[in-house]
Amino acid sequence: MSLASASTPLSAVQARAEAIGYPALACTGKHLPLQVLHSAAGHYIGTADEDGPVSRESVEYFRSQHAAEHALATGRWQQRIHP
Repeated sequence: MSLASASTPLSAVQARAEAIGYPALACTGKHLPLQVLHSAAGHYIGTADEDGPVSRESVEYFRSQHAAEHALATGRWQQRIHP
């Protein structure tokens, strides 16, 4: 990897294409993989590290884990741009 590409920030589209969290990257600088997580509000697409959840990446919440996994697998979800 060149220094230019290492210092160039990723866009939300690039982060999603690489299956990493954009708000997580913007806030923490960590390249965390997208995954299905759960909160009291429901299932969502987000990121987590060894300490627990880091970011909610999806605008929407899903009624079930299966629905969230399907959305993640098919790309049928809306990316949050702001943390």
